[in-house]
Amino acid sequence: MLFNILQTEIDSMAAAAMENVAAEAGDVMAAAQALPQQQTMSYSLIEMASKGGWLMLVLLALSIVALYIFGKKWWMIRQANKLGKNFMEDIRDYIHEGKIKSAITLCEKYDSPIARLVEKGISRIGRPLADIQTAVENTANVEVARLEKGLSFLATTSGGAPMIGFLGTVIGMIQAFFNMSQAGNNIDITLLSSGIYTAMVTTVGGLIVGILAYFGYNYLSSRINSLVFKMESATIEFMDLLHEPAGEDE
Repeated sequence: MLFNILQTEIDSMAAAAMENVAAEAGDVMAAAQALPQQQTMSYSLIEMASKGGWLMLVLLALSIVALYIFGKKWWMIRQANKLGKNFMEDIRDYIHEGKIKSAITLCEKYDSPIARLVEKGISRIGRPLADIQTAVENTANVEVARLEKGLSFLATTSGGAPMIGFLGTVIGMIQAFFNMSQAGNNIDITLLSSGIYTAMVTTVGGLIVGILAYFGYNYLSSRINSLVFKMESATIEFMDLLHEPAGEDE
């Protein structure tokens, strides 16, 4: 009799254990099935940006203009550095041989500020050296101003975009607290979510645009400074070679 009672208890405990295992397995399967559904509910970048409100349109416009200016200046600087390795040597040979038109044609071949300022100096040959140097320096100043045009917008964007993002943060927090005040005693987390979402998205958007504009501005500034140094070296070399033809002819 005692053995039968113990056997019954053991069987009931085993059945209960099996039921618990089955229940836990069912919970794991349910969680595994719910995981893809949670992943499908995640937002895309465009949907996240749309939650930032109308300020995201302002940041988008700033980013497009900044990207256009960066691309244009990058291409301009790239073209400006495309000069033949023997450019100044060929200019020297043409000037020594009196082939002024050939020297000017060689300068017109390149879309470069260095070629343009040398061309301006060649076109002034026959005048006093002071006048030639003044013409070359004035041309160099015009070319530098042309290269730097638009960089001020990148500098402004690098500082202004984060401030616009911060403005969106303030607007989002005002919206959240306004919703709380209107809810009275029925405060729910969903009342805060939309305002906080706007605040966070605009902050991130402003920082991204500002950081990219900042690095783009500094990169272009360094490239322009390097090109200005080359222009100064070319000016000095051109003014030096103007003294050579007469001395060699003698």
